[in-house]
Amino acid sequence: MPYATTSSGVKLSYQVRGSGPLLVLLQGQANDHHWWDPVRADFDAAFRTITFDYRGTGDSDKPDEPYTTRGFATDVLAVLDELGVRRAHVYGTSMGGRVAQWLAADYPERVAALVLGCSSPGGAHGVERGNDVRRSLAQPDRAAAERALLELMYTPAWLATHPGPYHTVGDPGMPAYARRRHLAASAGHDSWDALPSITAPTLVVHGTDDVFNPAANAPLLAGRIPGAELRMVEGARHAYFEEFRQIAGPLALDFLQRHG
Repeated sequence: MPYATTSSGVKLSYQVRGSGPLLVLLQGQANDHHWWDPVRADFDAAFRTITFDYRGTGDSDKPDEPYTTRGFATDVLAVLDELGVRRAHVYGTSMGGRVAQWLAADYPERVAALVLGCSSPGGAHGVERGNDVRRSLAQPDRAAAERALLELMYTPAWLATHPGPYHTVGDPGMPAYARRRHLAASAGHDSWDALPSITAPTLVVHGTDDVFNPAANAPLLAGRIPGAELRMVEGARHAYFEEFRQIAGPLALDFLQRHG
């Protein structure tokens, strides 16, 4: 298992597949690289894809200390430096989109083109999920809370015909403290002031029916990043990239290849 090591000594597990131009894939909060398993092959055909396990997940170290989305971006750099990669495309979904925003804003020379999926600028300008969504995820019946999360990710029709396993509902091996650290990192994200400095060609993608990370965040991001393109996937919820793979995959691939 290959690892990159940060300047503070944290070991980060990473995975590389395919051949061609380089593409970093960044997953959502409290998830390891398996988030991308259902769709990664779509990108492996055209790109050399790089994933890694965030600190606190998968085979990476799990220090019990504050995490931030901006810090996760520097962890991405540690992986790229270990691989000798100076510049790559970046596709981040959910919290991975928040991490990707910092990567593109703070290290513009390292990002060729950028795709931000089901993401948000966070902070005072971001649109927060409703209290009804929060309550559904916080209910004491764990099975009911897990079902609520699945229904935020996928449509009922998809769930009826796809019994799992699901790769977007969290790394089951994460310690509880690491889950809390990830939640705090995502909740503390606020990139609003940095977004206008992003120079990479950017595509913003979001499901129209996403209430987990409300769809209203997509035009906010696209309007804040110079020249960004916006594509909404009709009828999709948070895991648009998996359920609506036949639409979302070509959208991202076409954009990245146009800016390759």
